[in-house]
Amino acid sequence: MTSRKDPSLSDHFRFRHHPEHGFVATAAPSFTPHLAEWFLVREQFEPVPFSPGLYRLTEPNRDGLRRTRQAVHDLRNLGYRVRDDSALDPTHASVPPQPTASIDLAERRSRIARAAAVRPSRITALANATPSAPPPAAGKAPAAGQGRSR
Repeated sequence: MTSRKDPSLSDHFRFRHHPEHGFVATAAPSFTPHLAEWFLVREQFEPVPFSPGLYRLTEPNRDGLRRTRQAVHDLRNLGYRVRDDSALDPTHASVPPQPTASIDLAERRSRIARAAAVRPSRITALANATPSAPPPAAGKAPAAGQGRSR
């Protein structure tokens, strides 16, 4: 008796580290190619020229490991079966994947938060003000009883 692998149990996507292209992804042959491309392009992967079905991460030097782990995580959350190198598996990461913010950005956000906590905003000041009489309209206002008659 020959054991046949059930195609419904195969992986939809595979992620790994390639020596030449960096972080790469492939889709199962049974997966629709244009649908695989649609998903992988949205996860910041691009087709590798002259290698059909192989996609590489765009700008792998810009936080490539975290971005690849995020792609694995996203596709799994959509219900797809994903196989990956153990280093790329988000469940094996000691810290959940987080985007890295520069120190300047963190400092700017901190200053904005401190300023917002100290000074009331203009909208709050206007909302708490008591309403005053509207300013008089420009031009002459008609005197009582001198309106146009019919």
